[in-house]
Amino acid sequence: MTTLAKTPVTVITGFLGSGKTTLISHLIRNAGGRRLAVVVNEFGTLGVDGEILKSCAIPDCPAENIVELANGCICCTVADDFVPTVEALLAMEPRPDHILIETSGLALPKPLLKAFDWPAIRSRITVDGVIALADAEAVAAGRFAPDLAAVEAQRAADDSIDHETPLSEVFEDQISCADVVLLTKCDLAGADGIAKARAVIEAEAPRKLPVVEVTEGVIDASVILGLDAKAEDDLAARPSHHDGHDDHEHDDFDTVVVQLPEVDDLNALAARIEQMARDLDILRVKGYVAVTGKPMRALVQAVGARVRHQFDRPWANGEQRVTRLVVIAEHDRIDAAKIHAALGA
Repeated sequence: MTTLAKTPVTVITGFLGSGKTTLISHLIRNAGGRRLAVVVNEFGTLGVDGEILKSCAIPDCPAENIVELANGCICCTVADDFVPTVEALLAMEPRPDHILIETSGLALPKPLLKAFDWPAIRSRITVDGVIALADAEAVAAGRFAPDLAAVEAQRAADDSIDHETPLSEVFEDQISCADVVLLTKCDLAGADGIAKARAVIEAEAPRKLPVVEVTEGVIDASVILGLDAKAEDDLAARPSHHDGHDDHEHDDFDTVVVQLPEVDDLNALAARIEQMARDLDILRVKGYVAVTGKPMRALVQAVGARVRHQFDRPWANGEQRVTRLVVIAEHDRIDAAKIHAALGA
């Protein structure tokens, strides 16, 4: 039966490693009876998050409902990627009840909201809500929310400093655009860290926002789905550093893909990644590792110098057993030769 009701879309944003994929994996399995579709927007040429999510597929969110748009920001390629993807999802039988969009960790959410005004889709979908994930430990440490007084002091001392760092702008834009903030990695932050992170978010938010603590992405879907925020009609309440600009770029960040043969010692590779992150100011590393003698593929994810790894699934028949890692850093700090050397490539 044809319905004129708009399909709700939840935009899930947050900095690198904040837990977006973990959250969506939980929602896929605990959607409260909703039939979901998921759009994953990766930054870089090697998709990881999309494959993780497809491994979580269930009848109410089958693998064909999980679409990965790699190597490009969906709000920069609206006509070529975003609109056709949404139209294809809406044409599915049965049609999804709710669409989740996982943005790249480097994405600014407001330009994506503007894309919902495109004529081909604006009468068919609505932004049910924007959910921003914030790593409590990182926020408490002040990595993405600089001291405004210190910034003003630097500006006074050096005329060349006329804007905040790209990382802080990304973080602040994500908080400013949100309807709900999920505070993740709370077990690592501790009570004092959580309090500090809450204070930072409250200071950055342009309006009062709910801040909810979550661990391993576990949250009742009813808390963040069904908000009916109609965010595409509420852009003025969601200020951005880039308001007034017709476009935006991600030239502040770059990626290097490293391919290695089978690895004898997974822990030794993790130690090299940790040291590389410290030495080369690496923001994020993620990918898959082939470990000699192991039938299972290892998933490696690093946020800064914090490295986690686990065996996620057996290697498929005919699948090439190689190690592929995506390394992300700020554009003016990334050095492909040093990265390859640090990882033994």
